[in-house]
Amino acid sequence: MKIGYVMGNIWCTRKEETLTGLKLMQVRVLEDLNDDPSSGPVVVAVDTIGAGIGEKVLLVGGSSARKHEYLTNAPIDMLIVGIIDPDNNTAE
Repeated sequence: MKIGYVMGNIWCTRKEETLTGLKLMQVRVLEDLNDDPSSGPVVVAVDTIGAGIGEKVLLVGGSSARKHEYLTNAPIDMLIVGIIDPDNNTAE
């Protein structure tokens, strides 16, 4: 798993049929919870849990991203699987 910061939505007027109805988000990958979300690599992740812009999230990639029951045939490499609660997490 990786930690990410949701930067915004990705809109596609045309896309692979198996991606229809999926919410695509622009996410910056962080090294840890205290990282500055203005630097680091950016990925596109499918969001099935309703993450919002400005939230920190848990990401899975590769074959783990396709283990979701509705995504087994979709060309997905990154999936948001959790929203990190900012009040109960500390990185020491």
